[in-house]
Amino acid sequence: MILSDKRILEEIEQGHIIIEPFNREYLGTNSYDVHLGKYLATYRSRVLDAKVHNEIDGFEIPKDGFVLQPNTLYLGVTMEYTETHRHVPFLEGKSSTGRLGIDIHATAGKGDVGFCNTWTLEISCAQPVRIYAGMPIGQLIYFVVEGEIETLYNSKANAKYNNPTTRPVESMMWKNKW
Repeated sequence: MILSDKRILEEIEQGHIIIEPFNREYLGTNSYDVHLGKYLATYRSRVLDAKVHNEIDGFEIPKDGFVLQPNTLYLGVTMEYTETHRHVPFLEGKSSTGRLGIDIHATAGKGDVGFCNTWTLEISCAQPVRIYAGMPIGQLIYFVVEGEIETLYNSKANAKYNNPTTRPVESMMWKNKW
């Protein structure tokens, strides 16, 4: 089941969902709108290697916006810091974002119960498009979890994306054992 607006508000009041900053205006019928933070990053190399640490170069989006280019992966970040202690959060693009040809995640739309951070976005576009810090970029949807959670994400020793940040975070695939 997906949480309704009233249920999201109840869970926020009980401390099971945290959204900072929170603005009631951004609460939809069954989702919460998140916004693009002021930082983007791109990988230094055009050829990425899953077994090595691929470094990124970060930059701040200028006040007059930044034009995304096709065939480039941009890492962005949400303005909102979130915590989800009893539900599975899903991040999806807004229809208005999609209608500009912007995808906000390649595969990582699902968070884990216990995820406490901003969301790194994997942004790509179909054609050149100017974006701005603070623009609505996606929406969080919360699903009910059935059964008890044994280990929350924020308490896992091997969780790779636990360090709170306001900047995009590169892939940590190289830390996996395989």
